Amino acid sequence: MPVHAIPKVILKPQKEKPVLARHPWVFSGAIKTIDGSFDKGDIVTVHDYRGHFLAKGYINSESQITVRLLSFEEGEEFDTAFFRRKIENAIELRKEWVNRETNAFRLIHSEGDFLPGLIVDQYADFLVVQFLTAGMERLKVQIVEALAGVLKPKGIFEKDDSDARAFEKLPERLALLLGDAPPEFIAVLENGFKFSVNVHSGQKTGFFLDQRENRLRVMEHSKGKRVLNCFAYTGGFSVFAAGGDAREVVSVEISRDALKTAEHNMKSNGFEGARYQYVLEDVFNFLRKKQEPFDVIILDPPAFAPNRSSVPQATRGYKDINLYALKMLKPGGLLFTYSCSQHIDFVLFQQILFGAAKDAACRVQILEKSSNPPDHPVSIYHPEGEYLKGFILRNC
Repeated sequence: MPVHAIPKVILKPQKEKPVLARHPWVFSGAIKTIDGSFDKGDIVTVHDYRGHFLAKGYINSESQITVRLLSFEEGEEFDTAFFRRKIENAIELRKEWVNRETNAFRLIHSEGDFLPGLIVDQYADFLVVQFLTAGMERLKVQIVEALAGVLKPKGIFEKDDSDARAFEKLPERLALLLGDAPPEFIAVLENGFKFSVNVHSGQKTGFFLDQRENRLRVMEHSKGKRVLNCFAYTGGFSVFAAGGDAREVVSVEISRDALKTAEHNMKSNGFEGARYQYVLEDVFNFLRKKQEPFDVIILDPPAFAPNRSSVPQATRGYKDINLYALKMLKPGGLLFTYSCSQHIDFVLFQQILFGAAKDAACRVQILEKSSNPPDHPVSIYHPEGEYLKGFILRNC
């Protein structure tokens, strides 16, 4: 599209402040007019009500977040070279912050890497990509070319089954974009431990990469302990608890396929026998049963609040599981509890934990808080990107 034909988004008076503060989203309510015709995903420029240039990004009038910003430079072109620069910068961060015995990590984290709507995860020699927005969908060719040129992966696989695409009125899609198709299970390493990852049908892009640092913390506190891993999925926390020489590890998961993979991952790392148990059950039901107390409990549920309207129900869910977990925790025991719901912030999550502790009649200490790991960075201009909240609690 020629430069003169790029549509102009004109903001209402006083609505330019978030853009001047480099927040990457422009909401529909901030827009006064749009000069020029456009299709979903087209590049647009954003201007204040006087017509002064502010930023450049892509538009989708079907989304409440109408414009997502990619640059604050008027002359920036979103070609292959642009994405190469962004990818190379992201790689430099991961080289410094991701352990050398790890070959599964997030390479591009949407707004956190200043590319809103784009997720790229690396699993050994394969890349798994999610184009979460119409704009990134339209830029797919440039992105794939840049990824191929910089990283030369064995294959690039698109796993676009996220709910985020539904908000953008985009269809789900699983497709091979370049090179070889990934096998049913990709063998990866995380801090030296072996995992099999199903990128075709697994949750997210196949593995909960954002819990890598927290799995290490569990390992550090598992020696000689009886450990319960709730919402175990494919056994990430279970493997690290066993690697920390836990006396016993109980993994609870409602998905039969995920639990089968969890057992496989445990055995792949040499952890098998009666010390390691696998329970196919809903976690809420399991926690309500009378159990022998545990020394360490991990709660890493899926997002209970996918949108703002679900926050009240999610709050009850988070309180229930933490209440019953605290009741099941030995004196001196540790609860590693997490929320990945963007709409549950740290303040609310701590309030939920307070309510759970109070109703459980436990004396509880906060030992540590955690957030996104370094390969899931948060842009300082986009605090909403801090979606992962974690607490280590002690029942004293």
